Amino acid sequence: MTSIDIPVAASGDAARAGTALRDAIGERIVLPDDPDYDAARTAWNLAIDQRPVAVAFPESAEDVVAIVRTASGAGLHVAPQSTGHGAGALDTVALSRAVLVSLTRLRGVTVDPEHRTARVLGGSVWTDVLDAAAPHGLTALHGSAGDVSVVGYSLSGGISFYGRSHGLAVGAVREVQIVTADGRLRRASADENPELFWAVRGGGGSFGVVVSIEIDLLPIADIYAGMLLWPADRTPEVAHAWARWTQSAPLTSTTSLRVMSFPPLPDLPPFLSGRSVIVIDGAIEEQDAVASALLAELRALEPEIDTFTRTPSSQLVAVHMDPPAPTPAATDHVVLGAFPDAAVAAFAAAAQTPGLFVMEVRHVGGALAHRAENAGAIGSIDGEYIAHSIALVPAPELWDGAVQAVRGATAGFAPWRIDALAPTFVDSPDADPSLIYGSSWAELTELKAAFDPSRLFLAARAV
Repeated sequence: MTSIDIPVAASGDAARAGTALRDAIGERIVLPDDPDYDAARTAWNLAIDQRPVAVAFPESAEDVVAIVRTASGAGLHVAPQSTGHGAGALDTVALSRAVLVSLTRLRGVTVDPEHRTARVLGGSVWTDVLDAAAPHGLTALHGSAGDVSVVGYSLSGGISFYGRSHGLAVGAVREVQIVTADGRLRRASADENPELFWAVRGGGGSFGVVVSIEIDLLPIADIYAGMLLWPADRTPEVAHAWARWTQSAPLTSTTSLRVMSFPPLPDLPPFLSGRSVIVIDGAIEEQDAVASALLAELRALEPEIDTFTRTPSSQLVAVHMDPPAPTPAATDHVVLGAFPDAAVAAFAAAAQTPGLFVMEVRHVGGALAHRAENAGAIGSIDGEYIAHSIALVPAPELWDGAVQAVRGATAGFAPWRIDALAPTFVDSPDADPSLIYGSSWAELTELKAAFDPSRLFLAARAV
């Protein structure tokens, strides 16, 4: 993706811009000469080297307004970021002429149990929401990791373990408070700034800095969830069984299949350290007896570990075993229209790709593929499965090899690939936007020109 050329190239201009930003919001600006610059600029994905002109840490909507106005006046881009999980999709060249707006200090959740909604500040992560909602017997359409940004995940679609019965997380967004390119704080909803509301539900940070969203919550206090685990040499047998099982699985079931290869690390539990395993995990929104009966076919394969049980909904984020701390990684994915026997064989082969950490297939479809009438720019995702590969990047010089590994792993699914991408899985700035936004792309670009004519905002999955 070609970066936008703007007039702040000279170090003197950048220094003057930094001084103006510091005058605007004081010590909440970190500049390259500051001792904490390296820590401030670091994304969750440690393989991504972000080097912005400055990093801003707003603590209020007023701070965000001041940052946007000052950066715009200095000829800089503005790049909103909550956690940096999707930092790989940012254009890091353009970021070198931008203010990175880290929303990590703008956290908080207010739950309205009567209306089953939550108002979520822009830097909040899913554990913030789950902890606030759980005492009321509520949960949300969250992702598989608790430390992912609520705003970034939701406005990019969001595929949860409730997804096949409840749809994309973006469908739960009821209101957005956003600072736009003109430096104004706007409310966007179905009845106020509806065009902006449509665009931001998919366009996200390309349209401004989101300081809060309001989302619907689900009346689910607990859920039948867990994982089944076997040694990786059982991959062909287990993968074929899961593929057959998903063909008749009810919409109340959302699961994934993964082969995971772990290095021998002392911090890992013994059943993972130094091993390759195949795992089926997910959630089934049914009573225990019904859920247990649904799993009987898979349990007949006698897994080494079986943790499926009734689980507090706030603990569902632990099921997928996502890394608990920032990790350097390269990823790739494709969306599949089907997962027949030949595709299962491709999965088993891809899982043996040297250097691969995870080879995963997620079962989607159902409500995830249904677009509601009041949906935004992203309202559904085509396809029945997502194939997703991950490789760790322990040293910068290993980046190219990791990218080759993840792309090589997904290349084997070409016969079943469809023309679509899952936005929250996009981790490259050169992804084809027409595959992300489909028929919404033309209107989205028109609205980008209307709301941000100078292309002030930089975002992963850029418009």
